[in-house]
Amino acid sequence: CNPYLTFAVLLSAGLRGIEKGYVLGPQAEDNVWSLTPEERRAMGYKELPSSLGVALTEMENSELVAEALGEHVFDFFLRNKRAEWENYRSHVTPYELKTYLSL
Repeated sequence: CNPYLTFAVLLSAGLRGIEKGYVLGPQAEDNVWSLTPEERRAMGYKELPSSLGVALTEMENSELVAEALGEHVFDFFLRNKRAEWENYRSHVTPYELKTYLSL
């Protein structure tokens, strides 16, 4: 991950929040990892994307990220990360070999 792009998006998000008067939610003091998904939903915690592919779809639909990075960088980043995701998905893991091809 490029720290410059990360900070650009974080700063843009912070400025957007200030400009629009967004109110922060309550501070999380629970160990959310010890809760079940149902308990987290009941407490109002939103799930993070479950994969790079899902995260890229979320990013692709984000007007804020597109504005923060500019069209050229935004498109380039998405194109490269989608290629990275497809490369990752095409590899057979040791778990799959052991589970499905054990002799």
